[in-house]
Amino acid sequence: MVSGTNIYVQFIDDDKNLTVAAASTIGVEKKKNLDSAVKLGQRAVDEAGKAGIKKVVVDRGGHKFHGRIKAVVDEVVKAGLLPAGKNDSKAVDAENKEEQ
Repeated sequence: MVSGTNIYVQFIDDDKNLTVAAASTIGVEKKKNLDSAVKLGQRAVDEAGKAGIKKVVVDRGGHKFHGRIKAVVDEVVKAGLLPAGKNDSKAVDAENKEEQ
């Protein structure tokens, strides 16, 4: 999620209605630009690893998949956390285009 001042990432277990891990730019990055999004993606991968998360699904909440959000997800993709069929940002981009 991108707010007016920060970017947030949450790893949620939908079956348990529980946030398993999270990361944000709060107190770490002063700007919310592509550079800070890449760093956030790397921190999110670290947090996911600490929580034992091996696979994720990207929920864009109906929003376009581009810019800072894409930069965060690209880091998750590099770490191999997306499940089969969603293992690269091009697959997620294609899904985004289908919805338009």
